[in-house]
Amino acid sequence: MKVRAPLTVLVVDDEQRSLETLRRTLEEDFTVFTSISAEEGEIVMGREFVHIVLCDQRMPGMQGVEFLCRVRSQWPDTVRLILSGYTDAEDIIAGINQAGIWQYLLKPWHPEQLLLTLKSAAELWRLQQENQRLSLELRDSPEQLAKQVSARRGQVRARSGFERLVRAADSPLNGICELAQRIAGHELSVLVTGESGTGKELLARAIHYASERAARPFVVENCGAMPDTLLEAELFGHKKGAFTGAHEDRIGLFQQADGGTLFLDEIGDTSPAFQVKLLRAIQEGEVRPVGSPRSVPVDVRIIAATNRNLEADVASGRFRQDLYYRIAGITLHMPPLRDRPQDIPLIVAAMFKESALAGRRFSGAAMQALSVHRWPGNVRELQNEILRALALADGDVLDAGVFSPRVGQAATARPATGPDMEGATLKERLDRLEAELIADALKRHKGNKTRVAEELGLTRVGLRMKLSRLGLVGAEE
Repeated sequence: MKVRAPLTVLVVDDEQRSLETLRRTLEEDFTVFTSISAEEGEIVMGREFVHIVLCDQRMPGMQGVEFLCRVRSQWPDTVRLILSGYTDAEDIIAGINQAGIWQYLLKPWHPEQLLLTLKSAAELWRLQQENQRLSLELRDSPEQLAKQVSARRGQVRARSGFERLVRAADSPLNGICELAQRIAGHELSVLVTGESGTGKELLARAIHYASERAARPFVVENCGAMPDTLLEAELFGHKKGAFTGAHEDRIGLFQQADGGTLFLDEIGDTSPAFQVKLLRAIQEGEVRPVGSPRSVPVDVRIIAATNRNLEADVASGRFRQDLYYRIAGITLHMPPLRDRPQDIPLIVAAMFKESALAGRRFSGAAMQALSVHRWPGNVRELQNEILRALALADGDVLDAGVFSPRVGQAATARPATGPDMEGATLKERLDRLEAELIADALKRHKGNKTRVAEELGLTRVGLRMKLSRLGLVGAEE
């Protein structure tokens, strides 16, 4: 697989410590330039080819929005993001319109979320370039472009199916996916619950692409990432002159998703005041852009997601009961990764297969460490751990030493009883004990699975299934 060259990011911040922290967070995935002021940033922009700019808002001299306005004027293809602890909604919207800012990030920022946002910005830049190329082709060969668009749509659909939710034959995720497939073709609203990182958006995409709306847009909005006024403008759109900085009409995400699916992530973090407006839009099938005297009809399917207990929030009055019943036509709960350890070997294998370093594998000790770790960050944390191991390790067999300390400590077998198993279920204790017995037998017989199976009274097929379920895949022959 061809490895794409990293895109370039210019980070502008007047605080040296913040600048260094941002650089360290991004430098593994991007070529990073840094500037201590907007004026210095302009010099870098004139000297280097910059794909993405991440700029602080409040700085001595030229402010962030002013700088990004100049960037927009001189280097319009550059994706522009602003970072600030200043949260006045009117000024935020004005900045977004004046400077064409793609994302407004609030302080304090989380490294994982920041990196995910910058990766999305990189993909946006690539898509912009592809769009420009396709637009040129459209002038000369619309028939050829139509074929390409159809082919690309098919590729997206193939990459977004239920098979992307990697799972074993006995995974608790299977029942969720089967139910989701059954309801995909029906016009039910769906609420997906579960901890962060469990794959709620993946499930939502799979439902969309298995429905009759698959040829129409799938649009995503994180409702917990911005204040009410900005969220209203994002979802419903606004008219020119509706507020300071609204220099042009803007179509909201409801209209962008017309005919398709709108995925509202972290819906539980919306305020009760905004929930009223959202309920009306869903109930009436129409939205009123900010500053417009008329409503616009929209046809969207709502799939919402939250890591909160919305039923408890309804009982406490924090979340509107009528909105809850509108979005929860059916509720699907994504189990945490710690409840489906049998899926870990398959997720690992899929990531190895998709990487540029296919053919490598983890040792038995490494797989055991992955299987017993509790994964508070769920699949997202596991994926980051695997990518880290692939980047740092040498050789074809990767041992547990390549993991970060919090995961690598699990490489040493822990007893099935004792302080670290307090609160564990009986099944978890039994699985731990069974894994230790098999691991010891593998060590004694130097990986000879035939002898191990004989000692434990298992068939070789039975042993192989246990190795997979307990995360001991990769033990050497």
